[in-house]
Amino acid sequence: MLIDWGGVLTTSLTDSIARWIAADRIDAGHYRSVMRDLIDHAYQGGAQDGEGQNVVHALERGELDGPAFERDLAARLLTVDGVPPVAEGLLTRMFAGFERVDAMYDMLRDVRKNGVKTCLLSNSWSNTYPRHEWDGLFDAVVISGEVGMRKPEERIFRHALDQVGLPGEQCVFIDDVEANIRAARALGITGIHHRDADTTLAELESLLRLTLRRA
Repeated sequence: MLIDWGGVLTTSLTDSIARWIAADRIDAGHYRSVMRDLIDHAYQGGAQDGEGQNVVHALERGELDGPAFERDLAARLLTVDGVPPVAEGLLTRMFAGFERVDAMYDMLRDVRKNGVKTCLLSNSWSNTYPRHEWDGLFDAVVISGEVGMRKPEERIFRHALDQVGLPGEQCVFIDDVEANIRAARALGITGIHHRDADTTLAELESLLRLTLRRA
């Protein structure tokens, strides 16, 4: 099992961003316009494996550090007062609303007890990950900024498969970004587009023929 972190093992990115927009008094309409351009190019465009990168590609591959990205993004955004937000700590504030989803952590423990290998596969936005919570949960951890590759690039999926020593046809990938799911499926990996814990757990029970704990 390959599994994302933000928005899968945590509560949704949308909720965290909404809290940050309110707290930092960000112009929400302007923010959506800016991010639509950046994210559409990063995930929906043709840029793969290092071609045609933008600042999101560079951040996720670890080619651009967090503070530099914060300065770039802050310069593109506006608060409701018509001035850029404070750049320092911007990413920390954006993701401060993430909360762990215990049901997904319980699922990882359950599947590992049943012999399923697990690999965290996460695109990093200069995140501070809660690694102290991961003891015994993963056979491998693949963080985009640490390996210089990012989803939905083919090479990061192949790297993750190498880490668990299995072909794509024997793996399932759980992610909340549809473009990443499509990329995984192109390599023969079964994809589950995560929307909420209950739906994902039901799909996994059917796929793995296991009974998983429910809250």
